[in-house]
Amino acid sequence: MAQFFDALTEQQRHVIARQKIFFVASAAGDSRVNLSPKGHDCLRVLGPDAVCYLDRTGSGNETSAHIQAGGNMTIMFCTFEGPPLILRLYGRGAVHQRGTPEYAALLAGPYGGEEPPGARQIVRMAIESVQTSCGFAVPFFDHREDREVLTRWAENKGEAGLVEYRRAKNTRSIDGLPGWRD
Repeated sequence: MAQFFDALTEQQRHVIARQKIFFVASAAGDSRVNLSPKGHDCLRVLGPDAVCYLDRTGSGNETSAHIQAGGNMTIMFCTFEGPPLILRLYGRGAVHQRGTPEYAALLAGPYGGEEPPGARQIVRMAIESVQTSCGFAVPFFDHREDREVLTRWAENKGEAGLVEYRRAKNTRSIDGLPGWRD
């Protein structure tokens, strides 16, 4: 049975800390709903009512565009090992692009100043509600390792190449909403 909470509990924070993957869904107005998997240990719990994740350059930038357009976002975790559980965080996001004071503060704090190749922004979510559900139908999966393809790709592009790539691929969402800003 699904349960709702006003904020993250300590037990839910422990569940999040053990996850190797999470999913981010977002939409704004009449846009398509975007759903993206995230890995590489990029999510941090900032407190009972906030999380953030360090977002790396990718083929699109839908979540950023949806947030900038005032859209909602949901972050979902599924336990693929151990007891079954689905954990959803509902809330509002803020995008802090690389080079801004907010980005620098988050990078220095929860990320210990470590910035992976291709980092483009940190997405911060103000949690409005938390939902848990059984997860009984979620299969078991074993985590073997993270893929390093994105890291190698970003290293090969170099900083100038990444900036050019973001200008070419991340300035508009697939629905035409503004995304990446220089």
